Amino acid sequence: MSQKLFAGTVIAASSLLLLAPSGVAAQSATPVTAPPASAPAAPAPAAPPPAPTAPAPSTASVPPVIAAAPIVAPGPSPDASREQDDVFAQLREAARKNDAERAATLAARLPNYAIPSYVDYYRLKPRLRDASNEEILDFLKRYEGSAIADRLRNDWLLELGRKRDWANFDRELPLFVKNDDYQVKCYALMSRAARGQNVAADARVLLDNPPLYGEACNALVNQLAQSGQFTTNDLLTQLRLAGEMHATGPAKRAAALLGASDTRAAQAVDVPAVAMARGIGTSRAEHEIYLVAVGRMARTSLKLATVALNKNAPSLSAEEQAIGWANIALAASLTLSPDAYDYWQRAAGAPLSWYQLEWKTRIALRRGDWKTVRATIETMPRHQHDQAVWTYWFARALQADGRREDAQALYRRIADQNSFYGQLAMEELGMQISIPPSAAAPTPAELAQVTANPGFRRALKFFSMRMRFEGTREWNWTLNGFTERQLLAAAEFARQNDILDRMLSTSERTRTEFDYTQRFPAPHNEILHPTAQNLGLDQAWVYGVIRQESRFVKDAQSGVGASGLMQVMPSTGKWVAEKIGLADYGHGMLNDIRTNIVLGTNYLNMVLNNADGSQVLATAAYNAGPGRARTWRGLLDAPMEGAIFVESIPFEETRTYVRNVMSNATNYAALFEKRPQSLKARLGTITPRGGGMGLP
Repeated sequence: MSQKLFAGTVIAASSLLLLAPSGVAAQSATPVTAPPASAPAAPAPAAPPPAPTAPAPSTASVPPVIAAAPIVAPGPSPDASREQDDVFAQLREAARKNDAERAATLAARLPNYAIPSYVDYYRLKPRLRDASNEEILDFLKRYEGSAIADRLRNDWLLELGRKRDWANFDRELPLFVKNDDYQVKCYALMSRAARGQNVAADARVLLDNPPLYGEACNALVNQLAQSGQFTTNDLLTQLRLAGEMHATGPAKRAAALLGASDTRAAQAVDVPAVAMARGIGTSRAEHEIYLVAVGRMARTSLKLATVALNKNAPSLSAEEQAIGWANIALAASLTLSPDAYDYWQRAAGAPLSWYQLEWKTRIALRRGDWKTVRATIETMPRHQHDQAVWTYWFARALQADGRREDAQALYRRIADQNSFYGQLAMEELGMQISIPPSAAAPTPAELAQVTANPGFRRALKFFSMRMRFEGTREWNWTLNGFTERQLLAAAEFARQNDILDRMLSTSERTRTEFDYTQRFPAPHNEILHPTAQNLGLDQAWVYGVIRQESRFVKDAQSGVGASGLMQVMPSTGKWVAEKIGLADYGHGMLNDIRTNIVLGTNYLNMVLNNADGSQVLATAAYNAGPGRARTWRGLLDAPMEGAIFVESIPFEETRTYVRNVMSNATNYAALFEKRPQSLKARLGTITPRGGGMGLP
């Protein structure tokens, strides 16, 4: 590790105060910080620089917290309440395991629990397959209009679909408020098809993600094939999608429906070398299985895949050859291979999946081929074409073609969206990102109304038990039908109860009245400001990272162990603590707010220095690891527009993460500095890698 890397990049351990664990981890969080692969010795750090990069938020931008009115009605003593909560948690787990007998026993111990609807739900859920329709309907009637009733209706619809009980399914489906279950949507099409309706067009739109199919969507494919609504081309498309997305089961089923070997289809997905060694076969389905194997092999070796496709090209039709090159082009795109653009040219005429269309567009963006960008987006399905990302790039393509007015019309379509591409569209229209005037604060009467709402009371109860999934469901359900004023009041109520993730997500729903201190809060500034100042870090960017990492859930815990506000991995925390001389550091300290911020900001500063000061590269490194960010940068042979670099990050999670962090940081800067900002300037230009040393 070079001396240069650590010059002015750490805070001395002596500046840390009150480092103590702050609680038990919560259940979920957003993307995690990648740890270094190793921890080599480094020279002692130099003194931190004195100059800040951003002023502290003014007191006007962070309003004081108003004490909330009591929300818990008189009930059992604290000890009795804790005991009941423990039994309830056990009941919830028994229901999750479908242990009906234990669930019934535990539910019987909670006759007067604070949330009776969930006691009844967890008692009924494990018995759903055997419960009578009357019992289920009784539950739905008793708790009509509640979040948990809609959850049970979702569960029941899945069971009715599994039983092919279309009469009851069709009666209940219109009452399913959220209607967001992929399996239920497939059952709904099955029900319509059973009544003689032609649903092939709707099914083609829906059936584009084989890993999510499950029983319902696989059954739908089979039903449409058997009834003749799906053609051979539809089944070939399903086989192709399954191979592209590494979904072995759907690939086997599609092959069987085509009269081909399901064993060979499975080999094409999982062990493509074996499938390719068997040859291309004679039927159209066997050719497609071979092309799936070529695409899967290309994920490991582009050379072997291209050799195999060229060798067998004389036995393939022109369209089949194009499909093979499209499969190879996708694999090449996912590694940002310099050959990807040429492979896409050879794939001309192939029917492309939505995923292939996206990557063909990204590779064209990297090449500066605006004609191909425009042509490819034009072929996207309407629901994909109209997404903000592709609306923006289509407008850019029109602009490059001299169609300025048409481009401006598209920019205006998305410029009101406070998001990465909405902000870029604003700038193309000649505007900069600024904070809209703040709405009037909620009145005591408005706050009293939301405080008394039983849905919010249930949500707070769940949050107090660290049941974030249930708490979030209750909170979001309660917001249905709220006016702008009610949303602002609910967001303020969340602030009062220190549930900042609900505050910002609730406030984000408003369209005419705004409070950006709710949408972009700056808590723990007494820790973060001097920490960022000593490191010379842009405070707006650090808050942008925290907002994306944890949504300000202080004890957030990811599935792989990343902890706290800045989602620091244990190995990263240990490594950084050693580098900055943080004595007596232990893993249990990661959830302490001060410790988490100090470790997270120091690591963030290390990756920033490693990226030559590029916030885009450093943000990508913080999420995906410094090694990957170095690799992506190393593939550049010329400077690249920051927005194009971000859009072509190979990992979807990291691509979304970087977009959101950079958009967040721009809003925070506008809020802190009280002047308009430029996202394009913040993104800058990404240059080919220089000669600096990298993090491990």
